[in-house]
Amino acid sequence: MNGVAPLLSVRDFSVDFRLPKKFLKPRLILKAVSGVSFDLMPGETLGVVGESGCGKSTLGRGILRLIPAAGGEVIWLGQPLTKISARDMRPLRAQMQIIFQDPLASLDPRMTIGDIIAEPLSVHRKDLPPRERRAKVEAIMDRVGLHPEMINRYPHEFSGGQAQRIGIARAMILEPRLIICDEPVSALDVSIQSQIINLLKRLQREFGLSLIFISHDLSVVRHISQRVMVLYLGKVVELADRDTIYGSARHPYTKALISASPLPDPRAERAKQRLVLTGDLPSPLNPPSGCHFRTRCPIAVEQCAVEAPTLASVSPDHLVSCHRKSEIQPDEKST
Repeated sequence: MNGVAPLLSVRDFSVDFRLPKKFLKPRLILKAVSGVSFDLMPGETLGVVGESGCGKSTLGRGILRLIPAAGGEVIWLGQPLTKISARDMRPLRAQMQIIFQDPLASLDPRMTIGDIIAEPLSVHRKDLPPRERRAKVEAIMDRVGLHPEMINRYPHEFSGGQAQRIGIARAMILEPRLIICDEPVSALDVSIQSQIINLLKRLQREFGLSLIFISHDLSVVRHISQRVMVLYLGKVVELADRDTIYGSARHPYTKALISASPLPDPRAERAKQRLVLTGDLPSPLNPPSGCHFRTRCPIAVEQCAVEAPTLASVSPDHLVSCHRKSEIQPDEKST
């Protein structure tokens, strides 16, 4: 991107979960994220999409080292993060924050919202006098659409949309450079979703934020993202800019997700081609051989059962993991 260095680079990143051992049975390992690689540029929003259980949230938490990685590298402004100590990681956390899916569940009901929003300051800005701390809390409350007079109220006094604004204020109080948004609007009404999305876009412009926006709702991702990465069973199946993904998707899974996303134009909604997947998402404990998507893929061939496809370019900045990607023409619109 015009010679600009990435803010964040993820290389061959993996996260495994070791399940409890059962009597006389070997310990099972669940591969939640496998070999994910991407770059995130300053000021960019990368949308991460896929069905529930595809490893989206695990990827976000692994990048922030909230859960341990099984392999690969996370590089922040040229500095590898995966092997540094927790002590060295702590000051870097001020630059990387997260917004959670359930706004009320992510807030401590025993704390006032002023204390909740100020909590990151008590960790990273211990030298800040109480008066300045309160001033910063009131200022960020105003920026996210919360009246400063609400500072002494408790989370249960707020609606879901207001609670998510509190979570956003808490993430923004340190003025980070990266925020991972873990399905931040999925628990909200549609009208409130648009308000929160517009708020995030405004804060991004004002603060120069980079966002990783995790969602299963492709219509929401389309509204906020510059690039989109599609995950299936912990692996990247397609990665491209937004217009390419929504206009010329190459992977059958991406095309199915887009066809299931409703369009605002009733005529376009009735006319669009629907691609319905059969079967459920396989268990990550026992994924299919070869291509993990083959058991639900409408164009699978024998090769798909014995050989896992690699993520490769089909055009500049458009990566697809499919043996038959060259047979799916880019002019086959997904919407």
